[in-house]
Amino acid sequence: MHFLCILYQRDKPAGKLRITTAEHAANSVLWPKLTPFLPRYPDIKIEVTIDYGLTDIVAGRFDIGIRLGDQVAKDMIAVRIGPDLRMAVAGSPAYFERRPPPRTPHELTAHDCTNLRLPTYGGLYAWEFEKNGHPLKVRVEGQLTFNSSSPCLRAALAGFGLAFLPEDMVLEHVDAGRLVRVLEDWCAPFPGYHLYYPSRRQASPAFALLIDALRYRA
Repeated sequence: MHFLCILYQRDKPAGKLRITTAEHAANSVLWPKLTPFLPRYPDIKIEVTIDYGLTDIVAGRFDIGIRLGDQVAKDMIAVRIGPDLRMAVAGSPAYFERRPPPRTPHELTAHDCTNLRLPTYGGLYAWEFEKNGHPLKVRVEGQLTFNSSSPCLRAALAGFGLAFLPEDMVLEHVDAGRLVRVLEDWCAPFPGYHLYYPSRRQASPAFALLIDALRYRA
């Protein structure tokens, strides 16, 4: 009986897995899938590092990276873990009492916009739009700049300007009347989050279980 107990313990998936991801991916995709995974596998430990740069997961000794589909290097194995995404431009009703809503992305240059500084883009992120297959990038100006998306949302809710955020971050506030969405027809879907890892990586049982748990199933 004691031998069977030891054998069972050895057969249980165990180990530590390190993941690098951006804040939005961690909140919207990774955490909802880890929540049911962790109780099932108590001997698997997960370390999550929030990082907005395109981290070299081999040099950083990460097991998994999570980024948008078009940011994954071609020499990596990529697994889709979330649906396509859309961005949203939104501001508070109080803000729009002072400024007329923009009708085109070009008109954003006359608005107070909250900037996002990301190492992935080499500095301030240019707001990206697309309509009828034609892409457009706009450099915006404003009083506030952050290096993560959550403060941008708080600033928009407080009436300090417009924010450009993943759609799922603003929809609840739009429905409640706390934010007003504009330029929706300029915000086209784009490939969502993928996990990636080196093709030469040896898959442990814990690693294989986590990959399967994170895999996107439409």
